[in-house]
Amino acid sequence: MNSNILEAQRKLVPEMVDVLHRRYKLLTFIEMSGPIGRRPLSLLAGLSERECRNEMESLRELDLIRIAKEGTTITAEGAKVRAALQPSIDEWTGHGLIERKLQRLLHIQHVKIVPGDSDANDAVKNLLAKEAANEFTERIGDGEIVAVTGGTSVAAIPHYMHSFERAAHLHFIAARGGVGNDIGLQANVIAASFAHACGGTYSTFYYPESLSGEAHEVFKKEPTAQKMIDLYEKTDCVIHGIGDAQRMAEMRNTPSEETEKLQQDGAKGEAFGYYFDENGKIVHRIRTVGIQTEQLKKVPLIIAVAGGKAKADAIAAYMASAPEQTLLVTDEGAALEIIRKLESTS
Repeated sequence: MNSNILEAQRKLVPEMVDVLHRRYKLLTFIEMSGPIGRRPLSLLAGLSERECRNEMESLRELDLIRIAKEGTTITAEGAKVRAALQPSIDEWTGHGLIERKLQRLLHIQHVKIVPGDSDANDAVKNLLAKEAANEFTERIGDGEIVAVTGGTSVAAIPHYMHSFERAAHLHFIAARGGVGNDIGLQANVIAASFAHACGGTYSTFYYPESLSGEAHEVFKKEPTAQKMIDLYEKTDCVIHGIGDAQRMAEMRNTPSEETEKLQQDGAKGEAFGYYFDENGKIVHRIRTVGIQTEQLKKVPLIIAVAGGKAKADAIAAYMASAPEQTLLVTDEGAALEIIRKLESTS
């Protein structure tokens, strides 16, 4: 069923396509958030509890969902139906058009947009993670070395990973040193999570960002640092998040004079320890051993994951100079705001 057929059906029997879209949304949110209760599900889908109950009963009768005391989950058949419908639904709802438009504006290889705004709805973050996991699994091909950054967006991806053909050949590494105090969001831990999820291997790399210039130069010559630098040169895929510049400065406990300098220089986004202004110019960088921007240009597959309307400026700032082979996984909240801002300044 392609978008042209859906549009023809909408004109002939408009209520049928509305039901299709409504049930597709419910399947999507149940798959991402299940087991889930009826009330939170109705809020996610923008339906009244009565509408939600009626649609859930229909989906249950079709054996697409399973309703239990602990909440509602999707069945294997339901997941298969949702996946089969996704391309057509995306085109019909305009997601495909928006994706291609944002791809052209950002001058990158591909954009994947999930419904919703992760600032307003935490369940959308699960959608981002699942789509990123799907894109990685489908595109990694013969790649072997995968560098991952820290942060909440990347940390959520392994939850949706599974073993697949050639996964045992994958070797995950931290793309950079640690940031902040939450151990679960550190690149080392996330690299291990990816490896455990799909059956690959990983290497740990501990590098505190607070080292002095002298200590940094000494550390770079250590065998473990040299080994990691060599791996960065051979990296086949990078999976990374994009941070808001001011937020990242706070996480690093950046001195006030340095924070003020970032503001004066117009820093909007951050990735890999680099701070970017709205034109993609690097206005500041953190002293660290990690993958460098010049190395990124040689990496065949780059997956950036970031969403939320509030992060639109940060995403646009980084993407202004991102390698053209980048694939961006984002949400409607961020995508529509980025398009609005870029078109208003063009």
